[in-house]
Amino acid sequence: MEQLVETLSIDLEQERKDILKKYRRLLRTAKPFLKDNDAKLIKKAFYTSVEAHKDMRRRSGEPYIYHPLAVAQIVVEEIGLGTTGIVSALLHDVVEDTDMRIEDIDRLFGKKVAKIIDGLTKISGRFEYGTSQQAENFRKMLLTLSDDVRVILVKLADRLHNMRTLDSMPRDKQLKIASETIFIYAPLAHRLGLYSIKSELEELYLKYTEPQEYRAISRKLRETKSSRDRFISKFTEPIAQDLEQAGLNYIIKGRPKSIYSIWNKMRKQNKPFEEIYDLFAIRIVLESPQEGDREKALCWQAYSIVTDHYKPNPDRLKDFLSTPRANGYQSLHSTVMSKSGQWVEVQIRTSRMDEIAEKGYAAHWKYKGNDTKVRGNIEQWISQVRETLETGSGDKTAAIEFLDEFRTNLFNEEVFVFTPKGELKVLQSGATALDFAFDIHSEVGVHCMAAKVGGVLVPISYVLSNGDQIEIITSNKQKPNEDWLRIVRTSKARARIKDFLKEDNRHYETDGRQMVEKKLKVLGIELTAEVVNQLRAFFECKTATDFFYKIGKGYVHLDELKRFKRDKEAKERKAVITAVIPPAEGADGKAYTKLLKNLHGDRVDSDTLLIGDDMDKIDYKLAPCCNPIAGDGVFGFVTINEGIKIHRTTCPNAAELMSKHGNRIIKAKWESNKDEAFLAGLYLSGTDRVGLINDVTRIISNELHINMRGLTIDTKDGVFNGDIRLYVQDTRHLDVLISKLEQVEGVYQVQRFDTNLTGNR
Repeated sequence: MEQLVETLSIDLEQERKDILKKYRRLLRTAKPFLKDNDAKLIKKAFYTSVEAHKDMRRRSGEPYIYHPLAVAQIVVEEIGLGTTGIVSALLHDVVEDTDMRIEDIDRLFGKKVAKIIDGLTKISGRFEYGTSQQAENFRKMLLTLSDDVRVILVKLADRLHNMRTLDSMPRDKQLKIASETIFIYAPLAHRLGLYSIKSELEELYLKYTEPQEYRAISRKLRETKSSRDRFISKFTEPIAQDLEQAGLNYIIKGRPKSIYSIWNKMRKQNKPFEEIYDLFAIRIVLESPQEGDREKALCWQAYSIVTDHYKPNPDRLKDFLSTPRANGYQSLHSTVMSKSGQWVEVQIRTSRMDEIAEKGYAAHWKYKGNDTKVRGNIEQWISQVRETLETGSGDKTAAIEFLDEFRTNLFNEEVFVFTPKGELKVLQSGATALDFAFDIHSEVGVHCMAAKVGGVLVPISYVLSNGDQIEIITSNKQKPNEDWLRIVRTSKARARIKDFLKEDNRHYETDGRQMVEKKLKVLGIELTAEVVNQLRAFFECKTATDFFYKIGKGYVHLDELKRFKRDKEAKERKAVITAVIPPAEGADGKAYTKLLKNLHGDRVDSDTLLIGDDMDKIDYKLAPCCNPIAGDGVFGFVTINEGIKIHRTTCPNAAELMSKHGNRIIKAKWESNKDEAFLAGLYLSGTDRVGLINDVTRIISNELHINMRGLTIDTKDGVFNGDIRLYVQDTRHLDVLISKLEQVEGVYQVQRFDTNLTGNR
């Protein structure tokens, strides 16, 4: 016993030394920009965090304080924030996880830090039926973004460290956290220009969701490194000589594309690794003593040197020098033909531009005294976020809708257009003349009836192109209608149109509610909050307001409520589960997990839904969006009205479901030994020949005795493409089939596809 205590005290002493070592490293990194009492404030925050988390440990067994220290290190070293950011990072979990309150932070560290911590603290308490706690928390965090972007930067550092330490988490938590990351945080890092963090988040997402693919691409990149390095060296040699002769200070980097971007390209282009040729990009970084036109001139000078040696593709020249991206990114991109006949992407920028490209918004603070157009673009985007947030910020049911709106704007490129007076306006790619009108002013948008582009009359649906000069034509008789929502792309325009329609159509909603209430009374159903939500889902409306509006407007006939009643009663008869789980808890995975444990007893995997064995106890079905088959990695998603749906972990909708509704995810695995048939789809391509289809169908029907649901083959100029829909027993059965089909003469590729086989999502 004494020996055990002695060992424990040595471990604790070692941990104390490690904590101090990490803290001193943090101070050393921050030292160059610390002023006045900054070091004392950081020290105070450090000891406050140590005390608050003293009895807490991470799932890995490490002291919890390791996490805030690591987040603070990322904040200062990889993002470049100052003292306020460091203090906020050190304290980011104390209000959520300990007894400290926001008032305590305000008193000890001031209002700025308190506001950032408040934005990072999750909303507690019970959420309304049908809402998303994750969406609410994200919206709360973004509300603080409007005042101080550091709340998002600290959150990204927090998420990056969580992803770096995901090994210690169970598989279901890994999938949930990784899905949230790819769905929101990586695109957000991209939008704020944090390229390095965005790339690492994407890589880590792939590492945990597709580990085999990740390892395979990683291995192939290592194997091809030497030949790639030789090519880069030979390609850059003449460029380097000319840059030196021109007296330019430069660095040339040959950077491989990220594993995630290679994987994404393989998936989108349906090609193997060996056929992806742009595995790297050449980057030329120039030293420039000043900003502005001199920087641009140096970049164009370097471009001239590159094109002296290699012929450029005129369609692949992108000038982000004069018109930077909204996240502040500036660079000159060109694709040139190498001597060996391979296209090579060349990026040219200055060291200042390179720092902004890597660190994004945070790097702008270093140059903020210049108030450049670059920084203005980011401020404009944050201003748009603020407008989106202010619209309906009190409506909790709109949180998921807001999250969808916000996310669609994260990855979009920009289009640059001009007002009649020559003022530059930057909108997202795909924006229309109507979007432009709302960007000028809400009143202009509401009364917009047409536009003139270059003096030519165009409709409000006209899609803007770079360089367009637009004049909006208005009429007091014009007003928005629902079709306008299909025309606009920007959040600002969409929000303003919805506001107008909501006000204009309020009486339809009121009438609809009264009509439904009377009809349901006749049918013997009380209009409770639960029934309203069931009606919304049954009639495929996004919100209850939309449903009542459709009834009031006559788009949905009242007699349809009889069909709803029949469907509701059928589900109640079928779903034994509703007798065990109250409706208020029906959309919460915890209630199902608790029930599963009661059903399964003391088994190790008692919290896991056993697909096949549990069918008679719990209502579930296979999701049509990804059609899982036995052997696939799967998870259960608790729907509001349709029981549990089983999705593949690689389902196109998985990231979104786990990001928005993590509380409704439950573990699931295949268990049944019964012979069952699962619908699967295979894509085939190759060179056409006589008898090919006969050989394919012979293997499927005669050799493997597989039933086909459909076969479509299209041939053109000696090449065929097709897809087969068939029933298999499990993934092994499917793998055998794929292997056999790949051996058929002329078949070049056989691949399972994840498209929606039934036409339903």
